[in-house]
Amino acid sequence: MKRFKTWILSIVSLTFICLILAAALVVWVDPFFQYHAPLADFPYLVDNQLTQNPGMAKQMDYDSVILGSSMTVNFNTNWFEELMGLKTVKLSYSGAYPKDQANIMDIIFDSGHEVKSVFLGVDVTTYTGGVDETKYPIPSYLYDDNYFNDIQYVLNKDVLLNYVLRPLADPDKTDLATVYQSWWTDEYYNIQWVMHNYAPPAKVEEETDPDAFIGSTDQNLRMNLCPYIEQNPDTTFYIFFPPYSILYWNDVMQENHMEATMREYAHIAETLLAYDNVRLFYFPNREEIVTDLNNYADYTHYHARFNRFMTECFADGTCEVKSAEAMEEALEETREMIARFDFEALFSVEY
Repeated sequence: MKRFKTWILSIVSLTFICLILAAALVVWVDPFFQYHAPLADFPYLVDNQLTQNPGMAKQMDYDSVILGSSMTVNFNTNWFEELMGLKTVKLSYSGAYPKDQANIMDIIFDSGHEVKSVFLGVDVTTYTGGVDETKYPIPSYLYDDNYFNDIQYVLNKDVLLNYVLRPLADPDKTDLATVYQSWWTDEYYNIQWVMHNYAPPAKVEEETDPDAFIGSTDQNLRMNLCPYIEQNPDTTFYIFFPPYSILYWNDVMQENHMEATMREYAHIAETLLAYDNVRLFYFPNREEIVTDLNNYADYTHYHARFNRFMTECFADGTCEVKSAEAMEEALEETREMIARFDFEALFSVEY
């Protein structure tokens, strides 16, 4: 019996020691950057926006941030240093809702960083959702300041195997300048690929009420964006509307909410232009981009060269909208572009 108790105690002790060592290794490497900046020589794998963005917001060395959906993943942070002298970190969330942006901005502005600029892509489709809606359930233990619930991180088998041991065995350090970039390579950006994978929505006969999107959009602005602009007057918010392809506008027409969508754009612009620390950029009227499907890998996702173009615009002011009247002009240009486009010819070809 004594030998059995000794054996049990030994097993328990060994298990405890192994758990302590595993936790210590995770804390030392800290692949989700919860406790310290990256170690200089460790080949970090950064591929999980939900779990790694909050730590990067806390620990990385930066003075500016890129926020938004997959419309922002192809930005290269080196461009912002080259063109604007900014040390930028990319904290994109694919499919992000406004609440996703608010969650990460809570961390950014509580992190102690002096944030000079925020570059935020606004997707109008997500601003019609609920103010507390997120794209995916967030791992709250990585978004709070409670160290006691971090056991889910430091004693996580997947973290140890996939983010500590695997990089050691097969080092391929993630380039943080291009982190989260889309998997599409250049050959996917062509009209044949886009049209082959495009399925237009069913035609809706009844037009959406032109003001249908205003209520939810206004709530999202007031709850998930405007407070951060107001509370950080020394931070410049570069807010932009991405250039979705002409197929996006075909969806809008098929679903019969063109005027509601245009009013939503106008309302967001009018609300944001009231702030002195907001600069607003509108790209959906760039006909040379939007109407050429060879610039896209699907109906909304554009090639990285247009992320470069947008960065140049942030630097020199091209495509900036400075008043509600200028926004109405840009929206009218978009309407005219859509009216001119030959959808019949586009859909008459087999791809």
